[in-house]
Amino acid sequence: MRLLHTMIRVSDLEKSIDFYTRILGMSLLRKHDYPEGKFTLAFVGYGKEEENSVIELTYNWGVDGYEMGNAFGHIAIAVDDAYKACDDIKQNGGNVIREAGPMMHGTTIIAFVTDPDGYKIELIQENQS
Repeated sequence: MRLLHTMIRVSDLEKSIDFYTRILGMSLLRKHDYPEGKFTLAFVGYGKEEENSVIELTYNWGVDGYEMGNAFGHIAIAVDDAYKACDDIKQNGGNVIREAGPMMHGTTIIAFVTDPDGYKIELIQENQS
């Protein structure tokens, strides 16, 4: 068994694809319209779906917003340098909501950004030396 993907609903598919590919450096792996169901699925990630967990962006045609519930927490992404990642994200128009620094009650360097729909993405610095 392995984790395949995490699905999130997005209000502007092209804006979300741009964020995850251009700003976070993922690849658009596949995209398919389902006219009878009036939705489009786009899968983004850092590698092939057969080998990696990915994110499924679901766009329901005609829906321009969702309520953000309080059950979902965040998506986590490993980065080499959280400080540089934050700078790069800001320079490319991304929204950093917590600058890089040690986590509360710990030493792991983390940061938080949001995607165009407000989903939180935690950046976790891997090289902690």
